[in-house]
Amino acid sequence: MTIHIEVWLYGPLAKYGGSNDNISALRRVALPEEATVQDLLDHLAMPSEERGITFINGNLSAMPGLQPDLPHRLGDGDRVAFFHTKSMWPFQYRHDVAMVSEFKETVGQREDAGRRTRFDTIA
Repeated sequence: MTIHIEVWLYGPLAKYGGSNDNISALRRVALPEEATVQDLLDHLAMPSEERGITFINGNLSAMPGLQPDLPHRLGDGDRVAFFHTKSMWPFQYRHDVAMVSEFKETVGQREDAGRRTRFDTIA
């Protein structure tokens, strides 16, 4: 069986959606039923480290330096939004944001409880 994913790519990531404008691109992707976020990135030929904030169906799944969503299984009709690492996310929206289970579990184990925007700078 095949699943269909709607993928939004913002900023410089738009090039992975076939756009040259560095603003945004929309791709509709067909993947095998067992596909994960890693499979989607492979399909787009997009290195995971190029993405910043990522949402799956409106739920936060990754931020720069913290990408526990790679094994997250996608479902038919899912909407995925990839933002470039230079994209900003207003601080007031960071608390109590809906998260995919992999991200919530990982952030819950951190001393800072996810209050930092770039996780690669934390020892």
